[in-house]
Amino acid sequence: MRRRLLSSMLLVAVIAVLLLGVPLGVVVVRLINDEAAQELRSDASRLLIGVEYSVSQRQPIDPYQLAKNYPDRYLQVFVRGNPSLMVGTPPPVGRELTEEARSENGYVRVGRDAGQIQQDIQARLVLTTALAVVALGAAIGLATVTSRRLSLPLQDLTKIAERLGSGDARPSRHRYGIPELDLVAEVLDRSALRISDLLAREREFATDASHQLRTPLTGLTMRLEEIVAAAADPRVVREEGEAAIVQVERLTAVIDELLAAARRQRHAQAEPMPVDDVVEQQMTEWEPAFRRAQRSLVLAGDRGLYALGTTGGLSQVLSTLLENSLKHGGGALTINTSSSERSIVIEVADEGPGIPEALGQKVFERTVSGGDGTGLGLTLARALVAADGGRLELVKRRPATFAIFLRHVRDNDRHRVVSGPA
Repeated sequence: MRRRLLSSMLLVAVIAVLLLGVPLGVVVVRLINDEAAQELRSDASRLLIGVEYSVSQRQPIDPYQLAKNYPDRYLQVFVRGNPSLMVGTPPPVGRELTEEARSENGYVRVGRDAGQIQQDIQARLVLTTALAVVALGAAIGLATVTSRRLSLPLQDLTKIAERLGSGDARPSRHRYGIPELDLVAEVLDRSALRISDLLAREREFATDASHQLRTPLTGLTMRLEEIVAAAADPRVVREEGEAAIVQVERLTAVIDELLAAARRQRHAQAEPMPVDDVVEQQMTEWEPAFRRAQRSLVLAGDRGLYALGTTGGLSQVLSTLLENSLKHGGGALTINTSSSERSIVIEVADEGPGIPEALGQKVFERTVSGGDGTGLGLTLARALVAADGGRLELVKRRPATFAIFLRHVRDNDRHRVVSGPA
């Protein structure tokens, strides 16, 4: 591209110089010739006036004075009644330039060597050619600078586009002082930011998905372990098998929740749900793990509450809180449900050492963990509750007490949940 720009600009410069230089040379030649002829005509007129004056005064014509007054001229004077007078050196044959002036008493002729005029014309043409060469040199320099200024930014933009295509979504922030190229660079920077944001969301989604799937799989593993441990008791095997099926269904629901979150549809899926069913299902699911840890689960508070949200989302949040308590807490774990005029509150508290003062509300920050965990559990739990229009808060550090606030459901919405669609 740089070569094409350079050749195009040079071609334009050459055409411009030729279009201006050739007519200028022709005009210069014509002007010099016209100027020389006009000068000879003026000399002839002056000479004729001087000769007639001398004749009228009956004075002889002085050739020495004429040679002094008209140097480099060949003068011929023809006056009636007087001999012809020749002054100066005649120009070479074929190179003479002559003008004459006439009157009633005779005429005069003034000539000069045309070679001197040709030398003057050549000098002027050389000067014109030199100016044309200088103009071409300036055009070459300008074309080189302009082509470099245009081609280098385009090469840079090409590299940026290739880098975006390879997955490197860093904005370049390069600007070139050319409005059109700066606009392209700005568009590429905005595209880089969007691509970077999309890649970050994909990585975050993959991380969140792996973490959210891990908890149901942990519950499923616990159920399978119970089946293996109680293989000799068919009744226990049946109960644990049914619980495992529930875990698989929950795993499927978690996958649906993840897909819905990826499509930004969780708000549309929020609906009235019975809180008791979700809480009891989680207590049943985690009771064997707490029993093996010699800890108990306690359900307290109001019954028959309905909240606006998603069953899968609330199940995932409660599962995260129970798992964290199992790892980091101690003593009995109590789930207390209550209601106010606008909210349903689900508190999860244990009797363990609580959360260190240095962590505090930082437990909800991404990658912050009080142990050897990933630090994603509470972050995702808060995001799930927020997606359902509620919030998850740490209301007490010691003992650790978390509260889930969900929107209260009106009586007519509750009736729709109990009765089902007509």
